[in-house]
Amino acid sequence: MILLDTHVVLWFRSGVSLRSEAMRAIERAARERAIAISAISAWEIGMLASKGRIIVEESPAAYVRALFARADIMEAPVSAEIAELAARLPGVFHGDPADRIITATAATLGCRLATRDKRILGYGRSTRFIGVVAA
Repeated sequence: MILLDTHVVLWFRSGVSLRSEAMRAIERAARERAIAISAISAWEIGMLASKGRIIVEESPAAYVRALFARADIMEAPVSAEIAELAARLPGVFHGDPADRIITATAATLGCRLATRDKRILGYGRSTRFIGVVAA
């Protein structure tokens, strides 16, 4: 299974090129119906759209529903366990709540996180708390 960071979700859906390692990992996960997207990404997409930072053709809610309707994508809810872990990630991690929740989700699911966020990549590589793949 692979968890997609919010920006990777947006790029993947719009056809933006990802690094070959990330594309291979995502394609493999798609064949296994094992792509996960955190519910917090739905919130982030809605916030980005409401602030005019991204444009989605349909409403943000419809955009997210379309993602979760795909057979190869599962929604990773923000459980109490994930929320609690996000508050106490080991090592040094920045304060962005969505990034903390997405990182905690990857750790809880035991899967790699596809991201281009340098802070998350550095955290994953330095702590080995989560597996990361550069998108």
